[in-house]
Amino acid sequence: MRSDPLSGGERPAAETARRPLIGERELIWMMALLMACNAFGIDAILPALDELASTLGAEGNDRQFVVGVYLLAAGIGTLIPGAFADRYGRRPVLFTALAFYIVLSLACAAVTTFEQLIVLRALQGFFAAGIIALPPAIIRDRVGGDKMARMMSLIFVIFLLVPAVAPSIGQGVMLLLGDWRWIFVSMAVLGLAMTAWVYVRLPETLHEEDKQEINISVIASNMRSAVTMRSTIGYTLASALVFGALFGFINSSQQLIGEAFGAGDMFPLLFAICAGCMALANWSNSRIVERFGARRVSHTALFVFIAVAAAQLWFATQPDEDLWTFIPLMAANMSLLGFIGANFGSIAMQPFRHIAGAASSAQSFLRMTTGALLGAAIGYAYDGTARPLALALLVSASVSLIFVLYSERGSLFGPPEPDMD
Repeated sequence: MRSDPLSGGERPAAETARRPLIGERELIWMMALLMACNAFGIDAILPALDELASTLGAEGNDRQFVVGVYLLAAGIGTLIPGAFADRYGRRPVLFTALAFYIVLSLACAAVTTFEQLIVLRALQGFFAAGIIALPPAIIRDRVGGDKMARMMSLIFVIFLLVPAVAPSIGQGVMLLLGDWRWIFVSMAVLGLAMTAWVYVRLPETLHEEDKQEINISVIASNMRSAVTMRSTIGYTLASALVFGALFGFINSSQQLIGEAFGAGDMFPLLFAICAGCMALANWSNSRIVERFGARRVSHTALFVFIAVAAAQLWFATQPDEDLWTFIPLMAANMSLLGFIGANFGSIAMQPFRHIAGAASSAQSFLRMTTGALLGAAIGYAYDGTARPLALALLVSASVSLIFVLYSERGSLFGPPEPDMD
C-alpha cells in the first residue's frame, strides 16, 4: 500500500500549512474507522440484547429492532449529507454527523424504556448517516476505476475487523462494568476519537470546481442520475439485496447461533470468525482487483455465492443441521461478499466523480433502506431454524444476478478498468 500524499485538489497555502497532506495509507485507515463507527454501533450491542430486553421489557424478536431501526434510519438519513457535502465540503458534514453520533450514543445509555431506546436509535442512525455516505465520496474525489475498488477493498478489510471484534468488546464491557449501558458510552468515546483525528489530519477533498449549489432541482437531478443510469443501477440494487440478506443474519445471529444451535458464550467468537473471513476476502480482493478487474472478480463471486447459498438451504431443510455445517457455509458466503460489496459499489460510483457526494448519498439510501427492510423482514421471520435465512440468501443472490445482467446488457466478466481521473 502506497503512502502518496492526497490533498484533495489545490488548496490555499495557509490551509496546507495548517493541515499536512494525508497519505493513502492513513486515508484508508481513517475512512475505514469512520465507517466502523456505524458497524460498532450495530454489532457491539449484540451480546447485550438478552439483558437489554430483560431490563427494558422487550419481548421475543422485538429486541432485533435495536439493530433494525438503526439500519433503516441510517439508510433514510444518507439522502441528506451528500448534497451538503457537495456544496460546503466533506469536513463540515462529517463533523456534524460525528457530533450527533456522540450525543445520541450517550442519550441511549440513559434510557429507561425500550420505546425510548428505539426512538433514540432511529435518531442516531438518521443524523449520523454522514459517516456512512461520505467515505466513498471522499475516496471518489481522489481515484476511480479499479483503483477505487482496490482502495475500497482495503477500507473494508479494516472496517470489517470492527464487527469481528465488536461483540467481544461489548461482552467485555458488560463483564468489566456490569451494564449494557456502558456499551453506548464506548460508542461515544470512539466517536470523540474519530472527531479529533479527522479535525487534525483530513484536508478538504472536494475540488473547488466541483462544488454544487444547494438547489432542490439540481440535487434531485444529480441523485436521480446516480440511481437511474442503466450501467450502475443494477449494481446498486444487487448490493442492496445481498447485503440485506447479510443484515438478516446480523439481526438474528444472536438468537440463531446462541439459542437455536446452543452456542451460548461462543457467539462472539463464532461471529468474529464469520466477519473475519469477510475481512480476509476483502484483503484478497485488494490484491487481485486491479489485475483482473472489478467485474470479473465480483461476477465470479456472485455465481459462487449462489451455489453456496443453495447448499445452505439444503442443509437448513435437514432435520439434523448443526452448528458445524451452518458456520462454515455462512463464513464462506460472508467471504464471497468480500469480493462483491466493494467492487459493486465502486462500479456504481465510477461515472459520478463531479457529483460524488450526491451520488454516494443516493446510492447509499437505496442500498441501506432496501437492505435494512429486507434484513428486518428476514430477522423477524426467524423461526428457531436457519431456513428463513438460507432461503433469503439464495433468492437475494439470484435476483442480484438478474440486476447485474440488466446493467451489463447481458454481458458479464468485463475487462479491468483503468483509473481515468
